[in-house]
Amino acid sequence: MAIFRLVCVIFTGYMIAFLQGNFVQVTPAKLIVDVGGVGYEVNISLHTYESISKKEKGLLHTYLHITENSQVLFGFHEQQEKELFLHLISVSGVGAGTARMMLSGMMPEEIIRAIVNGEAVKLEQIKGIGKKSAERLVLELRDKLSKISMGAGSLAAGSTFSKSSPHQDAIQALISLGIQKAIAEKAIDKAIKLEGAELSLEALIKLALKNC
Repeated sequence: MAIFRLVCVIFTGYMIAFLQGNFVQVTPAKLIVDVGGVGYEVNISLHTYESISKKEKGLLHTYLHITENSQVLFGFHEQQEKELFLHLISVSGVGAGTARMMLSGMMPEEIIRAIVNGEAVKLEQIKGIGKKSAERLVLELRDKLSKISMGAGSLAAGSTFSKSSPHQDAIQALISLGIQKAIAEKAIDKAIKLEGAELSLEALIKLALKNC
């Protein structure tokens, strides 16, 4: 019976993909979201706090972190920040609290840039990240983070990780179709130069496919 209950809790945790409701109490570390009269206490990063601190309601992408002794709900203003969080905690020695600290101490794009560029020293500046942890993060996540839709090439040029756009979504769509990232980026850039940046996502992808 105990095992069945644990499985149910874990399954339920994965099903809590987001919460949408009123922000009852917001602090730099936590907030309470009223969803249909039920108050959920959610742990957040400073990055998310800066995005929602002036809002009275909204949507948070969530992840229920389950350990033997606790269940902690984490919330993120953007889906990209949540995905980065999951990458970070997949590395041995980097817990959920440390990952949230990283997202509070550095912008998501700065973390990715440091990892992709092998700049472990920058990661060591974050509280809770020592030399070994920083090197492990670079070793295990360098390739994974360089393949995200707003990966190494975009970040090196100074683009913003936290904000999506038709340009970025189109690149990811082309990559999902099996087109190499570099070729996809060139095709999208060419399409925008030919037709302008006001193209719809669908039109941009269709035109870019002709340029691949």
